[in-house]
Amino acid sequence: MGLLTRLVGLTCLTAIGAVAGAQPFASVMPQDHRNLKATIPYAAMETFLKGIDGKGPVSVSVEGTTSQGRSVFLAHATRGGTPPFRILLYAQQHGDEVSGKDALLYLLRDIAAKPERLPRDVDLWVMPMMNPDGAEAEHRRNTAGADLNRDHIVLEQPETQALHRVARRLRPHLAVDCHEFTRDSEDRRDRGWMAWPDITMDGVNNPLFDPGVIAAAQRWVDASEKPLARAGHPFLRYSVGGLPPDEEQRHSAPDIDGGLNGLGMYGGLSFIIEAAVRRAGPDSAADLGNRVDAYLVLFRRFIDGDGHRKTDLAAVEASRSRSFPAFIPTNYLWVNPGPRVTDFPVLEIATGRTVWIPTANMMTLMAVKTAVPTPLGYAVEPAAARDFKILLDRHGIPYEELAAPRPVTAEACTLLRVEQEFDDVYSRYEGRQIVRRERPASRELPSGTLWVPLDGEAAVRTALVLEPTAMYGLYQYPRFGALVGPAGKLPVIRVVR
Repeated sequence: MGLLTRLVGLTCLTAIGAVAGAQPFASVMPQDHRNLKATIPYAAMETFLKGIDGKGPVSVSVEGTTSQGRSVFLAHATRGGTPPFRILLYAQQHGDEVSGKDALLYLLRDIAAKPERLPRDVDLWVMPMMNPDGAEAEHRRNTAGADLNRDHIVLEQPETQALHRVARRLRPHLAVDCHEFTRDSEDRRDRGWMAWPDITMDGVNNPLFDPGVIAAAQRWVDASEKPLARAGHPFLRYSVGGLPPDEEQRHSAPDIDGGLNGLGMYGGLSFIIEAAVRRAGPDSAADLGNRVDAYLVLFRRFIDGDGHRKTDLAAVEASRSRSFPAFIPTNYLWVNPGPRVTDFPVLEIATGRTVWIPTANMMTLMAVKTAVPTPLGYAVEPAAARDFKILLDRHGIPYEELAAPRPVTAEACTLLRVEQEFDDVYSRYEGRQIVRRERPASRELPSGTLWVPLDGEAAVRTALVLEPTAMYGLYQYPRFGALVGPAGKLPVIRVVR
């Protein structure tokens, strides 16, 4: 089904123009993406998607609605049948990060015009603009003031709820979250530098995920440098942090509040891509076409498979069928064993040359500091059941509401504090939960308790969302912080027998 009931009608000529790049779209969406000088706004995107709906292999639907009434669109492209490999590409969680969205629209335009660009074994799904309200306001956050890329644990925003509905329905084998980072930030300019890469990428890295999926994702990252270089785009693996050589740099955060690992909870390959934008000059869109071009190189590699389709599919299938591990990592961070010295590239503004800075502060290995034995499942006390039902339903996590008391052996947990300051020593974000796990004891779960077993397809999501001893968990968020009982008693207990 298309959007005929949702959008204003357009003539067939205009619809064809949207696909071909003819007027009236030429000024908004030039035929050659490298000539794009301004991002495609919501209204033009809406019209464009209406124009390609039902054209060739593409159909378009509405998956959600923002608080201001704008649509969160979902485009589907397939050449028929039941393609075995499902890809989900989504962009503009941050409203002021635009090039991923623009690249996805060009990708859809090209597939609508030439269906043979889409391999027959690919089932492609695209959500080009996750945050249309933020996009219209040219603001990072949505109308509620929420950073959508920090909402993947609690799923309180309609936009992230829509994304996870799609992910639960599709269970993609590969997902990509599209962002931008500031190439010419003030701290870099103070040193006479700019960021060197045109584009960066990283893969899933939460230590609870299957090692085979993490390795398959990392293979994609490692193999991206050469094709991007051939297209004229410098590439580095995604990193954040301070400046070399004295300040820490690290790869993507392993926590599940962002899309990278939030979508990784469904067992597939997941990636974050960030293109580099210059914001200090008079026109941040001056190099927009270059950013779109770099994105399209990566998108087309994912869609074509790069010779690894069977390997990727096998890794995902193995991930989704593996036994749950005996321990759950709860405290983990990037480290540099050795320490290893990394030559970190920067672009010298005055000369335009690349300068390689030796640093021992590039953190390259994920280390687990604390892990807890895996329980049988979790029990949510009746007083907190209403809020947790909403959370579990949004994550597609099955549960049972007890109709009668049930005896168990369980570990209660006590929240000692939530640290809201940035940790300068370990370069960690705010919201760290310090929790004490009590000794196992016999108790009776009263009727009305939610019993959430740790098994089946949703086991990884269950542990990452509910584990009360996780350093970054639910109780840093106001809705769930309000459910903490007297003396820090947490409403979720670990059932061990």
